Amino acid sequence: MPLYNTKHSSSKNTNKLNPKQTYQTEKMATEISHVTTMPLENRIAVVTGASRGIGREIIMQLASLGERLVLNYASNSAQADSLAAELNSRYSSLIDTPRAVTVQGDVSDPDAVRAMFDRAEQAFGSQAHILVACAGILNSKYPLLAETTIEDFDEMFRVNARGTFLLCREAAKRLPSNGWGRIVTFSSSILGTLLPGYGAYTATNAAVETMTKILAKELQGTGVTANVVAPGPVKTDLFFGGKDEDFVKKVTERSSGRIGETTDIAPVVGFLVCEGAGWVNGQVIRVNGGFV
Repeated sequence: MPLYNTKHSSSKNTNKLNPKQTYQTEKMATEISHVTTMPLENRIAVVTGASRGIGREIIMQLASLGERLVLNYASNSAQADSLAAELNSRYSSLIDTPRAVTVQGDVSDPDAVRAMFDRAEQAFGSQAHILVACAGILNSKYPLLAETTIEDFDEMFRVNARGTFLLCREAAKRLPSNGWGRIVTFSSSILGTLLPGYGAYTATNAAVETMTKILAKELQGTGVTANVVAPGPVKTDLFFGGKDEDFVKKVTERSSGRIGETTDIAPVVGFLVCEGAGWVNGQVIRVNGGFV
């Protein structure tokens, strides 16, 4: 549809747009064209661990592809609400519905997990199409296995393994089974190193990878894929917590001479949830600069 009526225009028409109006009209047309050609327009994604770090960058990536987003956070409502407000402000003039909404919830609580998917349906009027399970924790004391407390062991399995299980279980029930859906879970490249001090954490990642691969087989024929992203060292609070300069230096040397950025990880997730990744299923994608 044209931006203004040209039915009665002619070479003698004196109601021409001034340069400022012309610029604004062309800019609007460009923005509208950009929005209507977004590859994931009107797809709905539930993203956990969305308020900071890799999760936040994933939110920005998916928003740029046109997705509607449910931002899950555990406790930091200020960061999550600020991010949602930023996205809604950026796209407010171009879409009628919000680009992003937030929902607080513990991923290890089945009621909270169900509420995340309910929130998607309430906010956007449709079931979710995509799950990105990015929430995870790590014990920054890095205890040897013999020194790992039961409480610390249980806490990591509660969030990392049980949380991913509950999210995947809900997604398997709630994502459309009529030809299109995406599940992306998160592990860590640390699984390929078997470093001392990471025993319980590494075990949780092994559980995540195993569950996701099996889920991919269980969902064959539905059009829903399930894959794992396993980042290497990335500049986040999770990575730097409890590490000394010598350790970081050694890791840097093993990772193509630098620590990764969150912007190294998010585009991989963006690819996995797009149409072009429909034949990528049951895979672990290690994004680590050669660390492993």
